[in-house]
Amino acid sequence: MLILASASPRRRELLTQAGYTFEVRPAHVNEDVRAGEDPISYVVRLAREKAQAVFDAADDPQAVVLGADTTVTLDGHILGKPEDAADAARMLRLLSGRTHRVMTGVAVVTAKGAEVAAEVTGVRFLTLSDAEIETYIATGEPMDKAGAYGIQGMAAKWIPRVEGCYFNVVGLPLALVNTMLEAVTVDSRQ
Repeated sequence: MLILASASPRRRELLTQAGYTFEVRPAHVNEDVRAGEDPISYVVRLAREKAQAVFDAADDPQAVVLGADTTVTLDGHILGKPEDAADAARMLRLLSGRTHRVMTGVAVVTAKGAEVAAEVTGVRFLTLSDAEIETYIATGEPMDKAGAYGIQGMAAKWIPRVEGCYFNVVGLPLALVNTMLEAVTVDSRQ
């Protein structure tokens, strides 16, 4: 049984789109960045902690738990979900006219242990006016998304270039996930 350790509607949609059958059991872990933790270590750690917490609670040795965590980075700084509208505006101003990186840590936990990996995608933003930023924030769309934007939503009109996996920017790198889940399936048949 595949379990998604996430409440993200975007991750649910992507897994469904890719043809997976799964249950959703959100994980509740502390998402604070640790001192000196780089962005890739951060998202991989959170993905593993989420998947492990759900696997432990499932009490099912046949369970396969998928955990993921996505963040946006610019100049080595992590831009998580905005705390409020002012924080969202700050993030969007930072991203305006620049290329940033989106990183997703992925973890698959089974009774045999945990496999982890990360996907990194470059995203170019057009230069945004203060009016565009204010109008976008007023929609509410940026408030639950790392970096304060959703590429699959209204912000798409400001993104002329993506270098890497588009689905990673949405929140779940499907090709990486598929490879990891296939490895677990092959391993369980041996």
